[in-house]
Amino acid sequence: MNTSSSHVNHHSFILTGIPGMPDKNPWMAFPLGFLYTMTLLGNGTILAIIKVDQSLHEPMYYFLSILALTDVGLSMSTLPSMLSIFWFNAPEVPFDACITQMFFIHSFGEVESGVLVSMAFDRFVAIRDPLHYASILTHGIIGKIGIAVIIWAVCVVFPVPFLIKQLPFCHSNVLSHSYCLHQDAMRLACASMRVNSLYGLIVVIFTLGFDALIILFSYVLILKTVLDIASRAERLKALNTCFSHICAVLLFYVPLIGVTMIHRFGKHLSPVAHTFMANTYLLLPPLLNPVTKQICRAVIKILHSKDT
Repeated sequence: MNTSSSHVNHHSFILTGIPGMPDKNPWMAFPLGFLYTMTLLGNGTILAIIKVDQSLHEPMYYFLSILALTDVGLSMSTLPSMLSIFWFNAPEVPFDACITQMFFIHSFGEVESGVLVSMAFDRFVAIRDPLHYASILTHGIIGKIGIAVIIWAVCVVFPVPFLIKQLPFCHSNVLSHSYCLHQDAMRLACASMRVNSLYGLIVVIFTLGFDALIILFSYVLILKTVLDIASRAERLKALNTCFSHICAVLLFYVPLIGVTMIHRFGKHLSPVAHTFMANTYLLLPPLLNPVTKQICRAVIKILHSKDT
């Protein structure tokens, strides 16, 4: 079979719900519907509260708003294929639609990582130089940071659709997840995946890995600054303002590390384990981030009430 004929063999991919148990897919319909509803309601509530409450018109909450919008975008990126499989029992997705979903999922993942880095910088400035906090992180600067994060994410992910489209697919067209991912689709190719694998590795190391190092370095500096504060109460107050961001970082990076470890070293595990970790990575942060934001707001209100 030549490359040209093999390349046009597949006009679509088949997504997988629960591996090996397609008859159980309907059982997941209502739990997933509830999960998506709570995700949209939670993040929508956060956005509404920050917009209405004038006391929350501060840099930290603007970044939380951007994170909430990113979570909504990530959820909406996976929603169509999830509904197609679990609600309508229609696992087939056109090739171009799959690539489009792939682009948005990876783009929003990159944006979320960039927003977490921006939030780490925000916390560093707030604790290191509180008197000039508002003058450093003005509305204009926050807007430019947000635009830069989006442009960077799009530029990083932009080559992915073209790298996938140049691969010939002449074997199985069954993906292992209920949505399209670059690493999942490229393994079905019947040609060398070296360029795709190398590009994926470079992206992980120099974006997500580099972002994680920046966040870690920021917290080293934050901790150093906090330890220099004389009052124990002031130290705790400073650390409490970082609570929401730390939770968001853990919600993003712990599932990501889990998915990476299972993908690399868990080939002997059940496909259900791979599916569970992949779904946890994409669905858990958008669902739980609003909870951490609400907790953070409650903590800050308690601290403010103690001051008054």
